[in-house]
Amino acid sequence: MIIYVYILFSASTQKYYVGQTENLGQRLQQHNNGTFAGSSTKVGIPWEVYYFIECLDRKQAVNIESHIKKMKSKKYFQSLKLYPEIIEKLKAKYAV
Repeated sequence: MIIYVYILFSASTQKYYVGQTENLGQRLQQHNNGTFAGSSTKVGIPWEVYYFIECLDRKQAVNIESHIKKMKSKKYFQSLKLYPEIIEKLKAKYAV
């Protein structure tokens, strides 16, 4: 089963959001239709997928998601997209 770590971007708020899911299309739709009442993503609608990472299992995805969230940096999010070797290092670091 593939689990996705995803980074969403909101053009209206210029903010990013990081999460993980089994179904990226469905999760994006949920963020954009307000399924998560009171969530931080409600103010950024519409969201678009900025970047995603395919992980082999939930544990790896949770660890990579946590790592990315701790960085709290737009520059880091942009670097992930520009330099795929960062992703490979993260996957190796958090391999089960």
